[in-house]
Amino acid sequence: MTRELDVGPMQRMIRRALTAFARALLSAVNDSGGVQVVQISLSSTEVRDGSPRIAEFGFSSHPPEGSDCVVAFLGGDRTKGIVIGTCHQPSRPKNLGPGETILHSQDGKSVYLTASGGIVVEAKGQPVVVNDASDVTWNCSGKFKLVAPGGVEIDAPLVQSTGDMQDNSASNPHTIAAMRQIANLHTHPVKGVQGGGSSVTSDAPNQQQ
Repeated sequence: MTRELDVGPMQRMIRRALTAFARALLSAVNDSGGVQVVQISLSSTEVRDGSPRIAEFGFSSHPPEGSDCVVAFLGGDRTKGIVIGTCHQPSRPKNLGPGETILHSQDGKSVYLTASGGIVVEAKGQPVVVNDASDVTWNCSGKFKLVAPGGVEIDAPLVQSTGDMQDNSASNPHTIAAMRQIANLHTHPVKGVQGGGSSVTSDAPNQQQ
């Protein structure tokens, strides 16, 4: 008799365990509150609105419509679902290597921590802005290279360098310090010197920068 009485509760427990998790499709997002809430479709006839989506601290995103979801139901109750995972298949970066990580958006912008190629930031032709930094320091063990076809603008009261600076490096072999030294020591040949208050125009300097 004891076994027969236990069958009902046991079946209910098994049923709740089997329905504790489900896969769903995300159809809408409300990101205005302290906790993001979403609308999910568990099937063509089962839609849940206002389901909270819980993400790790320090990471926040707005999943696109049609994203896959993993939903956990508290106590197996289908009215108490919490979204604990999302994936947007069309925009998910593929073929990552072991140990690699990438932070990405739907339109392809990303910060890619590669296994052997360093860190790659892909801005997709859009601006990159750093706001309200007290100081910005780049510690490089090698060369810092800046490629800017549109030019470089520096809005600063002073630009300092502990080393030499060189412009037109493809054709100019001298640094600014070397050109200053040449300018300080150069001489001009003066021809047709006259006395009194006469003046003459000198030739080009003997030393060329």
